[in-house]
Amino acid sequence: MEPTHLFELVIAMFVAIIALHYAAHRLGMPPSVALLAGGGLIAFLPGLPTIQIDPALVLVIFLPPLLLDGAWSIALGRVRRHMIGIASLAIGAVFFTCAVVAMVTHLLFPSLPWAACAALGAIVSPPDAVSARAVLERVKLPRRLQILLEGESLLNDASGLVLFRFAIAAGVTGAFSAVDAVGSFFVLAIGGAVVGIAVGTTWVLFVRRLGDEYLIIAATALLAWISYLLGELLHVSSVIATVTTGLIMSWHQHTVLSASTRMRGTSFWTVIVFLMEATVFILIGLSLRGVVERGGGFDVVLATMGLPILVILIALTLARFAWTYGSDWVISLCNLLGVKRYTPLGFRGATVLGWAGVRGVVTLALALSVPENFPGRDFILVTSFAIILGTVLLQGTTLGYVIKWSQLTEPESAKARFTMSQAEAAMAQAQWATIQTLAYDSEGNLIHPQLLNRYQTRAEKIVDYAARTDEYAPMLQAHFDVVLEAVATGRRELIRLHRAGDIDDETLHELERDLDLEELSAISAKS
Repeated sequence: MEPTHLFELVIAMFVAIIALHYAAHRLGMPPSVALLAGGGLIAFLPGLPTIQIDPALVLVIFLPPLLLDGAWSIALGRVRRHMIGIASLAIGAVFFTCAVVAMVTHLLFPSLPWAACAALGAIVSPPDAVSARAVLERVKLPRRLQILLEGESLLNDASGLVLFRFAIAAGVTGAFSAVDAVGSFFVLAIGGAVVGIAVGTTWVLFVRRLGDEYLIIAATALLAWISYLLGELLHVSSVIATVTTGLIMSWHQHTVLSASTRMRGTSFWTVIVFLMEATVFILIGLSLRGVVERGGGFDVVLATMGLPILVILIALTLARFAWTYGSDWVISLCNLLGVKRYTPLGFRGATVLGWAGVRGVVTLALALSVPENFPGRDFILVTSFAIILGTVLLQGTTLGYVIKWSQLTEPESAKARFTMSQAEAAMAQAQWATIQTLAYDSEGNLIHPQLLNRYQTRAEKIVDYAARTDEYAPMLQAHFDVVLEAVATGRRELIRLHRAGDIDDETLHELERDLDLEELSAISAKS
């Protein structure tokens, strides 16, 4: 394909992403489903060449920034509190699901080597970080469930990759050791964490000295690939290296980045992540044509593989439910025995957790990377794609309904000690205390009376609001509605002045930025 034609296809794909996202929004459906279905339809358009996806390239392009973004935005304090639960899902559930899928596949196809069965299990066992984000951003979950799913999606790829590599090696060499696999996993995980700590710490020290906002934003974006590729180079877990780097950056970003850098960087990064997430689902859909052609066409695939694939999909789903219910039962048993460190999720919470195992780009990339001469490669590839399709279309579209059915509420023990209003009151009082100190000169003369009065009034009002939030909330909403109307009026007048030639472009941009900040502040306060 000519380079210019490839570029045209890329631009057409981005246009399709915008159109499909808009259609999903209008129809009230998850964007991931619309993108996956749209990509599948586009793949069969007459005249369009078959899209060949390099799995290694897909992983190295898309996975690092999406992992880093997930780690950047995750609540680190909650990760520490729920690390046992996250590890149970990211390691225990992946290993258990891999074993169940391998056994079911071997029962269905006794002639298929155990290594091939294990390879399929490793490919489909880890829920995908990209798919999980696409689902979770549209639903409201209690904080504990949210952090369990987010933490699992960030770390479980490392488990799946280790299992996959050992299964492929066993299929090629005929030798496999479970002890070596477990030992290798922990060595790779620890090595990846060390690399991530080194890269993240270097960023913290380096970013303080850069000074220029755009250099800082560019360096921060590149760090995702630097940590991932360094992990690959040192033969440790690149996934854990990237996640660890992101966690360190997330912890220190509040102290090493200026407000302006953080706002501009967030805007830039949000668009990049949006395009990458959407592109992943489009690429999965576009790969449908090659998968079906390799399997011999839709008729052949349905006739020869349809029932076994359905059985494996059911086994995969039941295995996750068995693990989540089993883990919750163990916690309940420990509570009965007097060990009350953890609180069980309950049947409804465990059901939501079990239903949230959507597969995506990692599953596809691993399936495509199976060697050509590997036993059962065609079946592995078709099954992997069918599981991606099934979990995205079924679980991705119904998770919201499952959550509504569960009627989960945030337990009091999981709520923060301070509400947002109380935190604002504490900040306002601290600011007022500082102004009280600085409002006077060295001789005790008041030199900033207006600042002192403004911060005092602000602190008193916010403290009063925190004590009577329910009473003031309707008035606050109306207040900021008026503020937003005033901002809109100011914006119209500013544009009129610019169009009339009364102000230049520099004045327009400076005053527009002030209005933008005022609007964002009002929207944030109103919500």
